[in-house]
Amino acid sequence: MLDGKKVLFSGMQATGNLTLGNYLGALKNWVNIADDYETFYSVVDMHSITIRQDPAELRKRARTLLTLYIAAGLDPERNCIYYQSHVSGHAELAWILNCFTYMGELNRMTQFKDKAAKHADNINAGLFTYPVLMAADILLYQADVVPVGIDQMQHLEITRDIAQRFNAIYGDVFTVPEIYLGKVGAKVMSLQDPSKKMSKSDENPNGSIYLMDDPDTVIRKFKRAVTDSEACVRYCDEQPGIRNLIDIYCASTGKTPAETEKEFEGKGYGDFKMAVGEAVVGVLKPLQDRFADLQKNKDYLDGIIKKNAEKAQYVSNKTLRKVQKKIGFPERVR
Repeated sequence: MLDGKKVLFSGMQATGNLTLGNYLGALKNWVNIADDYETFYSVVDMHSITIRQDPAELRKRARTLLTLYIAAGLDPERNCIYYQSHVSGHAELAWILNCFTYMGELNRMTQFKDKAAKHADNINAGLFTYPVLMAADILLYQADVVPVGIDQMQHLEITRDIAQRFNAIYGDVFTVPEIYLGKVGAKVMSLQDPSKKMSKSDENPNGSIYLMDDPDTVIRKFKRAVTDSEACVRYCDEQPGIRNLIDIYCASTGKTPAETEKEFEGKGYGDFKMAVGEAVVGVLKPLQDRFADLQKNKDYLDGIIKKNAEKAQYVSNKTLRKVQKKIGFPERVR
């Protein structure tokens, strides 16, 4: 608890371009719950370097991501929006937690196996200990709840195990985080392969709608979206392509699947795809306009970055100093 509110932590990597799936599935939901929690939303740029990054491009993407957080509606006065790399406690706590994490636990992480297979020429120690840094991210702020996707469930489970192990030795040092069980954002699948989640790293650019896509590009991608053979707008498992488009339409308009089926009864896929595209353009335009305005105000953004890094550093230091004292590190001379 912080200032009478439960603490919520989450973050996104500063790699790739954010997609409509990132927005409808996570970012939009962050905005909706911002008033209910004391929130820490990180641009997790330290996680990003497990894969080789171009330095200038990483800096650019990190700033773009932080700006998008704000453009999407997160108030930086009420939400701590910051760069992970600007708070030294993440790395310091991660090292300590490495010493309380077992090799066998890390060997079981399926995401490490998947990424190692994709980047066989760069299977580095950071990729292996990625879950420990994620544990440090969460435990540093004594987070009560963490919204995670299915692909990150293992990482939250190991975070809980590490926290409980440390607490069993040294007392109640860490809050053991729970999975966020509030309203879940829309699950958006690839427009070209509805069996896969829409992804920043999709090799087929037509599979994803990026938040900075212009209206013509959005419409073109929806026109090319994979559909099904039934030739009717019906929400069912037998039509995964149309089901995905209906999910996107509902998330963009606030309508229900039943209302959508009724609206497009007797109409073809062409009309429906155009309507979905236009609805998404309507969602993205205010965000893109706000993003453009924010980018023009460098001093404002720099002020937010500095102020929120200081807040994150202050809060995280409380946990870090407590941990350092518990494990026997010498106290700092003031």
